[in-house]
Amino acid sequence: MTRLRRAVNNVDLQRFRFWFQLAAFALLVYGGYLAIDLGNSLPMFSCGYNQEGRAGVCYLLPLQHQLARPWPQLFGWAGIGVLTGFGLFLLWFIVLNKGWCGFMCPLGTLQDWLTGLRKRLGIRYSLYGEKSFNTLTWVKFVLLALMLLIPLAIGGGFLSHDWGAPFCQICPGRVVLPLFTGDPAQLTIDYSSVGTMVLTGLGMFIAGLFLAGAFIKKRFFCFFCPMSALHYLIAKPALLKLKKDGDKCTRCGNCFNVCDMEIRAIADDLERQDIMTDDCTLCLKCVAACPEPGALRVEFARINIFEATEEGFLKRMNKGAGRDGCKH
Repeated sequence: MTRLRRAVNNVDLQRFRFWFQLAAFALLVYGGYLAIDLGNSLPMFSCGYNQEGRAGVCYLLPLQHQLARPWPQLFGWAGIGVLTGFGLFLLWFIVLNKGWCGFMCPLGTLQDWLTGLRKRLGIRYSLYGEKSFNTLTWVKFVLLALMLLIPLAIGGGFLSHDWGAPFCQICPGRVVLPLFTGDPAQLTIDYSSVGTMVLTGLGMFIAGLFLAGAFIKKRFFCFFCPMSALHYLIAKPALLKLKKDGDKCTRCGNCFNVCDMEIRAIADDLERQDIMTDDCTLCLKCVAACPEPGALRVEFARINIFEATEEGFLKRMNKGAGRDGCKH
């Protein structure tokens, strides 16, 4: 093992991830003040309603506007714009796969900070039962379908434009993230029409639920996130992969215990090598908590960049990162 690889495998992931997320949050929420513009096809919630500070725009906002075009346009020349936007989104996405959720997304980072606050306050949280988990895992796919179908219905003349960008109107990012740049403009309900009143009112309720939910469940909103569902559907060509060697796994359960998304398959599935599920955020906490050498590993373009080692596990435990992560 080279010195560099050994250093990476022994890294204090909890500390590394904290500073990485902090830097990403600052970039995406305040980068606009430095004239940074990463485009409007980003694969995480860099909110377009944070008009002054944003360094780029979440892909779901322009996608919904594009799909709401009249059908003759959408299935004609405007379709080129839809395909171009999706192509740029895919290019961004394949670099980090669902690591965009675990390391880059401002809403994900905010949930992790709220979890940290909950721990400091000594507030315990509950776990989903297996039946509830299996049911909830489909909610994000339903929201993704509605997010696509409602704009298409607008373009077909079945709904008014008052229902435009439906997911963005109910997304907690629209209400919460602009507050970090001192903009409270989204803390309102738009009464100009029935559609806008329903969506913005629902958005206020979901924002409150988002904040309260973080004190009940880790990564509460991620269970319902349509971006996460879209990620999973196109994850196959992504370069960053989470791999498992079932022959080396002893099913100790450490990986499940630290998993914010309560994914039982990460511990129980001994057959699949590509172990990432639809709920996974690729936070890599499972790899850091695994004591069995090579049982879990991370690959980038089929190159091993981070794997479970006994030495790394013991070092993280001695620093407290492993122990803290295993507590519910």
